Amino acid sequence: MFTGIIEQLGTVKNIIREKGNLHLTIDAAMTPELKIDQSIAHNGVCLTVVSIHGNEYTVTAIQETLEKTNLSNLNTDDIINLERCMKIGERLDGHIVQGHVDKTAICKDVKTEDGSWVFSFEYDKNSPSEITVEKGSITVNGTSLTVVNSKDNGFSVCIIPYTFENTCFKNLKKGDQVNLEFDIIGKYVARMVGK
Repeated sequence: MFTGIIEQLGTVKNIIREKGNLHLTIDAAMTPELKIDQSIAHNGVCLTVVSIHGNEYTVTAIQETLEKTNLSNLNTDDIINLERCMKIGERLDGHIVQGHVDKTAICKDVKTEDGSWVFSFEYDKNSPSEITVEKGSITVNGTSLTVVNSKDNGFSVCIIPYTFENTCFKNLKKGDQVNLEFDIIGKYVARMVGK
């Protein structure tokens, strides 16, 4: 389980495709603190550390993960959001995030406000649980954010300068694909109401 508060950025150093799997090697300052079999969120996707060498570690994404996320779009030297799993007894500064991406969305617009940014996203809605609500939580590329301007198949988020500088949002532009994880509580409520 994660919080959606990005711990640091990592750099993709190597990508190997093997059958239906994608092996990603990441350079990150946190690597010396990691261990084999640990869960790390990569742009919001929970992946297991399978090897560690110096300041680099490797994770593997299977075909199902690749079909639901933007990991297939990664290239070497791309910067990604990283978060280690939550510690029991710590503050939950973001919201409850599982690291199980529901789908991808496209960045439709980026507007610069007076000291902040507004990013707008659209997605193909396939399920009643794929919803956002005004002032509710959404995870975009692993970042816990508050929804503004909620629509049936889209939403916007406001990004403060700290988040902009310390996440992948500084590199995000119109037309880019992002990973979405809808709020788990909202998904359960939508399922119960649907019954």
